[in-house]
Amino acid sequence: MNRKFILYYLIGLVIGIGFVGGWWWVLPENTQADKPGFSDAEFADGNRINDKINAGRRNAITRAVEVVSPAVVGINVISVREYRVRDPFHNDPFFRRLFPPRVYRQPVENLGSGFIISDDGYILTNQHVVHAATKIIVTMTGGKEYDAEVVGYDFDSDIALLKIDGKNLPFVRFGNSNEVIIGEWSIAIGNPFGLFSINSQPTVTVGVVSAVDRDFDRNDDGRLYKNMIQTDASINRGNSGGPLVNSMGQLIGMNAMIFTESGGSIGLGFAIPSNLLQETVDDLKNSGRIDRDFWIGLEIQNVNRLIAVSLRLPEIRGVVITEIEKGSPAATAGLEVPDVILAINGRRVNDSRSAQSILRNSDLRVGDTLNMDIVRDGHEMEVVVTLEKRGK
Repeated sequence: MNRKFILYYLIGLVIGIGFVGGWWWVLPENTQADKPGFSDAEFADGNRINDKINAGRRNAITRAVEVVSPAVVGINVISVREYRVRDPFHNDPFFRRLFPPRVYRQPVENLGSGFIISDDGYILTNQHVVHAATKIIVTMTGGKEYDAEVVGYDFDSDIALLKIDGKNLPFVRFGNSNEVIIGEWSIAIGNPFGLFSINSQPTVTVGVVSAVDRDFDRNDDGRLYKNMIQTDASINRGNSGGPLVNSMGQLIGMNAMIFTESGGSIGLGFAIPSNLLQETVDDLKNSGRIDRDFWIGLEIQNVNRLIAVSLRLPEIRGVVITEIEKGSPAATAGLEVPDVILAINGRRVNDSRSAQSILRNSDLRVGDTLNMDIVRDGHEMEVVVTLEKRGK
């Protein structure tokens, strides 16, 4: 009796397992082959599987890279550097005249990135990439090389415009850097460490826009970086001059500088905004340079307690105008002695030093305007000064 019961139990268990397994097998999600997401016909055709996988891997970033990469170039620069070697008696006035410093000239190779901005071969890069260049070779995706010439450059903003002899070339399309969104995708493309020369393909790194409108005082070289776009996309040596684009493949900036303690990327990269690039390109095409030789035509001194009381100022701050040159931009704008300047272009003026710092660290050129907040006869007002070319 017990043996029959056990036998019947085992037979029923086998039938039950078979019934449950068969029911599970015919469920809709399990009628596919052992690769979910593919039909039997697709699974039988390996090419169709690959097409479906590849289609799923493509996104906005890969499409942007595909569009922009052909317009990115590697830049190889040969320049001549001078080295001065002083003799051991340099500090001695007598021997210094007998043994002047020896000057050696040595060719130096520099690598950077750039990108084509028109189908007839205009290229943007950083000025520091092509500084003192005697020969510039541009390498296209695919390996073709061109000799390039410098059309013009602006040292202050670190922008250079090159030209190669080409037609119907791929080029990057400008986006509006004023519409950049913090947190949106940012794609840096370029030639870090000269890798472009190995297989003529640019390197792609991806991050987000970390911040906008980053301003820096003039660096040790004297360059001025204003309204910079900050990104955590990896930017390394050789990426300078390469494009920073958004997920639509539009240019939003040109990679220019990084903050680092090791020499490599730590996620603090900065790009010159595209709107400034486009504005500068027009000037460089027309004249080869940015005209910064302007003048204002006034003299100032710090406001002290006596001046503040006599001019009915609310606080001891600002600079007072002590002299205005006849026919100067300051005179044309209607400034007078003893107007007190409290702010320039929205930036607070505490004393003459801060006023000079504002002017020195502003990307000003002939034709630009200065909006000055002043106090005259106890009343605050604004005066607009248009910068004119010196000696006009």
